[in-house]
Amino acid sequence: MAESMEVEEETPQSKPLPGQTPNTAGGFSWEVDDMQRLRRFLVLGSEGGTYYIGEKELGRQNAEAILRLIKSGKGCDVVREVVMYSVEGRTAKQNPIIFALALCAREDNLDTKKAAYEALNKVCRIPTHLFAFVQFCEALSAGSGTGWGRAHRRAVQNWYLEKTPISLSMAVTKYQQREGWSHRDLLRLSHVKSDLPELACVFKYIVKGMEACRVEFSGRSEEVESVLTFLNAVELAKESDETMIVQLIKDHGLVREHVPTQHLNSEIVWAALLEKMPMTAMIRNLGKMSNVGLLKPLSSYSKMICDKLRNDDMLKRARIHPFNVLLALKTYEQGHGDKGKLTWPVDQSIVSALNDAFYLSFKFVEPTGKRFLLAVDVSGSMCCSVMGSRVVTCRDASAAMAMVTARVESRFHILGFSHKLVPLAINPSMSLQDVVKTISSVPMGGTDCAIPMIYAKQKKLQVDVFIVYTDSETWFGKIHPSKALQQYRKATGIDAKLIVCGMASNGFTIADPNDRGMLDIVGFDSAAPEVISNFTLGMF
Repeated sequence: MAESMEVEEETPQSKPLPGQTPNTAGGFSWEVDDMQRLRRFLVLGSEGGTYYIGEKELGRQNAEAILRLIKSGKGCDVVREVVMYSVEGRTAKQNPIIFALALCAREDNLDTKKAAYEALNKVCRIPTHLFAFVQFCEALSAGSGTGWGRAHRRAVQNWYLEKTPISLSMAVTKYQQREGWSHRDLLRLSHVKSDLPELACVFKYIVKGMEACRVEFSGRSEEVESVLTFLNAVELAKESDETMIVQLIKDHGLVREHVPTQHLNSEIVWAALLEKMPMTAMIRNLGKMSNVGLLKPLSSYSKMICDKLRNDDMLKRARIHPFNVLLALKTYEQGHGDKGKLTWPVDQSIVSALNDAFYLSFKFVEPTGKRFLLAVDVSGSMCCSVMGSRVVTCRDASAAMAMVTARVESRFHILGFSHKLVPLAINPSMSLQDVVKTISSVPMGGTDCAIPMIYAKQKKLQVDVFIVYTDSETWFGKIHPSKALQQYRKATGIDAKLIVCGMASNGFTIADPNDRGMLDIVGFDSAAPEVISNFTLGMF
């Protein structure tokens, strides 16, 4: 039964406080500044839109925010943020980051353009990223020339020339084409050339094929022979049986993308691939490996996967993002994919290891010793997907994020809210999948983000930090959340802080930008626990 939430007479959420603007739910919130909007976009993207805003409109709004930053002379700051979020692995998807970089590269401001192109290799680490960058640049240049000016050509040239011959050979054979672009296209348009025979050998392979490569470069040097041996193995794999495929994988480090489709239903092929499979690929292919019979309960391969998922160093080196682990967990435990007909038996030991990997994939922080009230928005607008996922909603993600703090801090209280208080039967000792199932069963309602502070004041709870996980589309209450916090501070004498964990890349926040005790952060930023800890301890 919902408790009565009596409040002192104040401005209702249906009317604005000074400086507020209408949100898309019919209430009023503050607009986040453009730099924070950029951070939300980098982490959350615009794929799938929000409950109130369509994907295209949300994308347009975020692009306009980035362009305003560039026009105001902050283009180099935008590039620095892009590089930091990419290199530190703070985002689940690369497309928003690559799009932001392309916007900077296509601007007239020379410093911004220079910084963007210099960052290309740091951000676009694999060909898929490079192809996406080129495609974004092409789209942004439509109607204003070819888009292949000197700076653009030089940056693409450097992407190829700065790689080692073997790493380039792996990259161009693993990711041959994407987004309507191939390596042959990029070499032709950027005019890539190299005096190093081992790199020239790779370029010849891309443009003319293996036979021309052999004719021109056989016997040149030991380095060239290493390249030719690897490329020859790639070509052999196209016509080999599964026994030979296994041998080529073991001898030359071939990966899944090198294996012909007809051999991807072979248990022994997947067993060979798993030995050196990158962490990201392993997480994405758990269902397929179970489907072909490789992953069985109590098997050595299941143990290998569980050990890797619980290896903190491996997770960090692979830049595994928490959202991708949560997505893998929800997908794997349902025993079937969201697209196609692939099904698999579920190994509960792998489910448990994914649960552990989720928490390990966040940056580790020490407990602050402060008292936290963790408030999860379970209103109707939070049922929309996160980052375009079909299986993870904003409510699921919010509960998972709350568990991260609850596992670090010993003094916490968790509640849910919509237009009323909603008890949540979740705690950090529960598995992540049980937490998500519990939160998914909670009835929806309107949105009143002031409820956590009102509840704490009425119950005389001693709270140092309120963390509200929400899309900030508040509209229902009789008092604005910022005012409810002020009333709580006055009634208790505690200088409580409010952290708003934004779960959608819209432009709104309930955190008053003029109150130093309120902070807006991005939900599902893998550095969120560190930011929460530092703000709680007054470090900024």
